Amino acid sequence: MNKNNYAVIMAGGIGSRFWPMSKATLPKQFLDILGTGETLIQQTFRRLQKICPAENILIVTNKNYKALCQKQLADVVVKNILCEPVMRNTAPCVAYAAFKIHSENPDANMIIAASDHIITKEDEFVRVVNDCLELSAANDVLLTIGITPSRPDTGYGYIQFTEKGLVGHKKVRKVKTFTEKPNQELALNFLDSGDFLWNSGMFVWSAKSITLAYRKHLNDIYTVFEEGKLLYNTEKEEEYIDRVFPGCKNISIDYGIMEKSDKVYVYPASFGWSDLGTWGSLYTHLELDENKNAVLGDKVMLYNSSNNIVNVPNDKRVVLQGLNNYIVVESEGTLLVCKKEDEQQIKQFVAEIKSKES
Repeated sequence: MNKNNYAVIMAGGIGSRFWPMSKATLPKQFLDILGTGETLIQQTFRRLQKICPAENILIVTNKNYKALCQKQLADVVVKNILCEPVMRNTAPCVAYAAFKIHSENPDANMIIAASDHIITKEDEFVRVVNDCLELSAANDVLLTIGITPSRPDTGYGYIQFTEKGLVGHKKVRKVKTFTEKPNQELALNFLDSGDFLWNSGMFVWSAKSITLAYRKHLNDIYTVFEEGKLLYNTEKEEEYIDRVFPGCKNISIDYGIMEKSDKVYVYPASFGWSDLGTWGSLYTHLELDENKNAVLGDKVMLYNSSNNIVNVPNDKRVVLQGLNNYIVVESEGTLLVCKKEDEQQIKQFVAEIKSKES
């Protein structure tokens, strides 16, 4: 296993679209939301241990979740849990990890991955990532992993690629455009064109390439983390981050660097990926009964009901009659009943609840 290979797990989100199971005190990455016996972050950590040693896996999360990371990940190195004092989107998050890694190993290559994605074909995932790490070690490029689309999904961002391939690896293509979640008509056009991939949000690059990209495209963030280079992996690191991190621009790595750099390439892949962003996306990964209901809960009884996702505690008796295409979730005394087609409103429900309770 190459000791220059590192992994960074982004685990600071609160997963509000998975409310009421996911909440600020226990976000979805720390839940066994699939009923497999592993939480999502445990699955992610285990998967990445096939690519690099545990001591080379870093987790960037909110300060409030440090104890959860330690509790759920027995093999994590405590100094590798990077704690954000506030939420500032993915660009500062990635910068913190990249500069810390670069200060320890200037020859490092890294994969950036989310803590809450599903990957069903892990052997293919490992092959693709190892291939990408070899490419990033040999080339000054910023790689993103694109997923071959199987349907015109409006819940994902898309990457358009050109005919230009990376020298010596024609499968890897130069990125032309990034597009946020499209409407149905546009998604159909993307699928028909054949030159679009789903944006997985996974990136591979060398520590040198990404830090130079920050210097060119996000110089204010570059300056913040470059000035701390002598403090990383010392007892002064935490105090420095607590002081400077809140002043960082709230911006994504996609918008801040990937959409601006001329060194961005995409690696097309297919390894059973889902970003598990909504209850609807979870539905596609669960076992369905004869009426296409996905049920998690031992005491659920369904009559004349179809295409629902039901997730309730095992000791909760639930009887549903005549319900079709709904999300039914109960957690700690809170019940959600919502049409699957309207699930994007769940974030709004959460915001309104917070407003009323504040």
